[in-house]
Amino acid sequence: MSAAITHTNDRLPTSQGMNNAKYDRIGADYNLTRKADTYLTQQLIRHLQPTKSGKYLDIGCGTGNYTHALQKKGFDLIGIDPSELMLEKAKLKNTQIYWKTGAAENIGLPEKFVDGIIGFLTIHHWRDLKIGFSELYKVLKPNGRIVIFTSTPEQMKGYWINHYFPKMLLNSIAQMPTLEKVKIAMIHSGIEFIETHKYCIRPDLEDLFLYCGKQNPELYFDKQVRYGISSFSSLSNRVEVAKGLSDLRADIDSGKINEIIKSYENDFGDYLFVIGKKPAANNGYQLPA
Repeated sequence: MSAAITHTNDRLPTSQGMNNAKYDRIGADYNLTRKADTYLTQQLIRHLQPTKSGKYLDIGCGTGNYTHALQKKGFDLIGIDPSELMLEKAKLKNTQIYWKTGAAENIGLPEKFVDGIIGFLTIHHWRDLKIGFSELYKVLKPNGRIVIFTSTPEQMKGYWINHYFPKMLLNSIAQMPTLEKVKIAMIHSGIEFIETHKYCIRPDLEDLFLYCGKQNPELYFDKQVRYGISSFSSLSNRVEVAKGLSDLRADIDSGKINEIIKSYENDFGDYLFVIGKKPAANNGYQLPA
């Protein structure tokens, strides 16, 4: 490639640095319960449509679980994350990947450098969606795809854990951008919105993120599982968690949990793949007025 990566260790803006302090706190044990899920990895590849000759970016890569999973499939990956502690863990996992400190709003790669981009449960941590997607647009080559895995406020309101941890979920939902906001930010940056695909939690889920206990409530009693979930580790309070776990235990023992879970059944899906593409230079794609 004609453009070269500038190896920098630029400090992020203060607000971004403070926003990621929570991941520096949980980074030490993050990988105990968080790892790339086989099915979700397959779906990322399906939507990204990568080639073995291309170069791909995992923005907000954390400890690099999915970066590593795609690299093991033979694809060339770059991992960028604001948390230096998370990246240190990522480097221990795979030295063949270029890991870089950065954020969606401050990527630090040359223009038109990567052939595709993935972002896994990260966009709710961005300071500014429009700036973030505009930066991704710059580093993405024409016809390159962007695959975002996220959850919308509408979907999260359908999680039965709202019943036991209402304040925690309220705070979690507040930081999640709506699908409409994501689409507007993508289109504003010049990225063509293609489609979405719903994801519902599967019983064999290997990556224990927020709604991992949808079909297995017992998971939430594991401290390590809760510690690897940012909502529990950063947005909750001990009193509510203690009471919520106590109520959950009582409902599991009495069988009432089945009634609670059924009351939250919906057709929204639990998470969402959002797929976009940078149009070819000559296809006449126009930004909205």
